[in-house]
Amino acid sequence: MHKYLIKKIILYIGLIALLLNSFAAMASSLENLAKSLAKIRGEVETLQTQLDIEKEKHTSRMSALNSQLADLSVEERRQKLSLEKLQNSIDKMTENAKKAEQSGETLKPVLLTILDEYKRYVQSGFPFKMQDRLKAIEDIENNINNQLIDPNKAINHAWSLIEDEIRLSKENGIYQQTISLDGENVLVDIAKLGTVFLFFQTRDNRSGMAKRSTDGEWKFEILENTAEIERVRVLFDSLKKQIRQGYFEIPNPLRK
Repeated sequence: MHKYLIKKIILYIGLIALLLNSFAAMASSLENLAKSLAKIRGEVETLQTQLDIEKEKHTSRMSALNSQLADLSVEERRQKLSLEKLQNSIDKMTENAKKAEQSGETLKPVLLTILDEYKRYVQSGFPFKMQDRLKAIEDIENNINNQLIDPNKAINHAWSLIEDEIRLSKENGIYQQTISLDGENVLVDIAKLGTVFLFFQTRDNRSGMAKRSTDGEWKFEILENTAEIERVRVLFDSLKKQIRQGYFEIPNPLRK
């Protein structure tokens, strides 16, 4: 009887120990679960913060793109107005030439007035081969003033120059010209997109673009941003391969 009681007590003690171990394991599991939930909650909060940041960045990018689109629209309208002005010059020259022929008046003052207007347009406009374009106008002016060319033939030359100017606004391509860069005249390769965008690459592998300042003057600037330099490189490679249409990412010279 005494031995049976001892065995029963030992059995109870074993059961109690087993229960205590079970409770301890359960408590440990709950603690681990709580830690896991806390970790997951922290990761969710981190991801939510990152999502909010990306949303803000996206909103900022869209706002910047809309602003740049507005700038491009303004520049496009400016170029259209310039072309319309040139076209008006052609129409005016044609009309005055006909009047001069009918009345027997000389064409010289009429033509010189048109050429002077055209020269001012080039001097204040897109900085592509400006010296060459001005020289072509001045050659006609000199020939007229020195009576080296018949006014009727001079009209044909002037007409051809103005038509070239209009065609210039529609052409994209690679050219070479000398530009003023950091106070020095430098021969560079030019990527011209119409008469809105002009990018350049120097012989020492610098890249840049022509940018209009707030006072309307054009100047050439070196690019420092690696991504923008790469975009210019891709543009040059595409134009050299005669890929003149398609989607291109380019630096925006209209950005303030």
